[in-house]
Amino acid sequence: MKKKKTVFIEGQITSSFIGNAIAKHQTKTQIGAHNIFLGQVRKDKIEDKTVKAIDFSCYQEMADQKLDIIREETFEKYDLTCMHIYHSLGKVEVGEVCLFVFVSAPHRPQVYEATEYIVNRVKEEVPIFGKEIFEDASYQWKTNV
Repeated sequence: MKKKKTVFIEGQITSSFIGNAIAKHQTKTQIGAHNIFLGQVRKDKIEDKTVKAIDFSCYQEMADQKLDIIREETFEKYDLTCMHIYHSLGKVEVGEVCLFVFVSAPHRPQVYEATEYIVNRVKEEVPIFGKEIFEDASYQWKTNV
């Protein structure tokens, strides 16, 4: 049976978590290229309100299934050594990281293409929802772009 990947992290994805993920790959000497995408909460201004945080939630069972499909299809499409996807759940403040995609391969062209492919599919297909919390404590559901 295949080991279940941990995807969801409570709160922000910290720089130490990202650094540790990178460090773990230094012993994998067949890797020649890594690419990383970090999604960060923006301080958007919507009408007269300013975003202060996003509260992320998901349908976890459905999200895990969709992420497994994305993972399998990405490995079929690209010659990758490793792929990791992490997404925050709960409240993430402006400036904090909420999405971390880390792709490794023997050569660099695959990592660029695969990273964009993964990020686009996660944003379009995975049932993760963000409630934008404004500085005045009001909120609205976020639309992915």
